[in-house]
Amino acid sequence: MIKKIMHFKEKALYILVGFWNTVFGYTLYFLLYTFFYQNIHYVILLIITNVFSITNAYISYKVFVFKTRGNFIIEYLRFYLIYGANFLLNLLLLPLLVESFHIEPRISQAMILLGLTLFSYTGHKYFSFHKNMTNGN
Repeated sequence: MIKKIMHFKEKALYILVGFWNTVFGYTLYFLLYTFFYQNIHYVILLIITNVFSITNAYISYKVFVFKTRGNFIIEYLRFYLIYGANFLLNLLLLPLLVESFHIEPRISQAMILLGLTLFSYTGHKYFSFHKNMTNGN
C-alpha cells in the first residue's frame, strides 16, 4: 500500500514539476519569440530556450521528484539524452505545424509540449534517474 502511495506521489510531483518546467520553458520561448522573431528564426529561438529549460528541468526533477543522489554528470547526460530525443521530435514537429498547417509558432509549441510529457516521464523514471543506473540510490 505504501509503495502504491509513493508511486502516486512521484507521478503527482512529476506532473507538478513538469507544469513548472513547461511554464518556464514556454514562457522563455514566448518572450524570446515576441522580442526577437524579426531578427532570429523561431527554430534558433527554440534551441536557445531548450538549453536553459533542460537544465532547469534536470535540477527540478532531481531535487523534487526522483530525489536521487547518483552521479550528477551521468544523470545529467542521461537526462539530456531523453530531452535530446524530445528536442529532435520538437524540431521535426514545430516546422511541420508552422509551415504545413500554418499554425502560429507559439500555439504550435504549446501543442507539442503537451504531447511529449508521457515520453519524458517514462524516459526519466527508467533511464535518467533509474536507481540501478545511478550507483544504487
